Amino acid sequence: MSSQDLEKRKLEELAPQDRLLFLLKMRGPQTAAELGTRLRITSEAARQQLARLESEKLVSSKTEVRGVGRPVQLYRLAPAAQKRFPDTHAELTAQLIGEIRDVLGEESLEKLIKAREIDTRKRYAALLASERTLAKKVARLADIRSREGYMATWSQEGDRFVLVENHCPICAAATACLGFCRSEQSIFQHVLGRDVQIERIEHLLAGSTRCAYCIEQRKH
Repeated sequence: MSSQDLEKRKLEELAPQDRLLFLLKMRGPQTAAELGTRLRITSEAARQQLARLESEKLVSSKTEVRGVGRPVQLYRLAPAAQKRFPDTHAELTAQLIGEIRDVLGEESLEKLIKAREIDTRKRYAALLASERTLAKKVARLADIRSREGYMATWSQEGDRFVLVENHCPICAAATACLGFCRSEQSIFQHVLGRDVQIERIEHLLAGSTRCAYCIEQRKH
């Protein structure tokens, strides 16, 4: 699913204030005018909604200089806004991971991650089985991940593809155990094929606002 298609579908489903949060999640910091343009409302209407969100501690703002001209007011998601997006029972997940590590040990935790990886590989492989080109496989994978809460999009840049996950519904689990991140890249490698090279170019846990992967055919 392309970024534009995902935006259009989600914006139709969401309440007005949630639309602003969604756009900030997908596109990063923006001005009231930029948000208004995308929502087809005036910049003043967008500013009023942003002010309400800021009062609720869901949005923060900062004045920044963009090249030559007057400074602009940029709005971004505040940490509390993450609770408005799927988290797959984050607190319970993190607690269980800690208890498994403490009671059964790191090796048992790795076994559980591997079992999840194998199960996910089989499921994804079955869903991608009918796709014959790398472009269609990446598009299908993005659709699967988006349905699982990752708000995934994809694009093509020359001979390579970029898979972007704007949200991580298992972020708490991944933070508690980096093995989940390693496992997910391994899953992508398995279902897209050994002749495909995959590189994570942005990582949420490394300070980025999202995870992104560069995907291309290996050069022989």
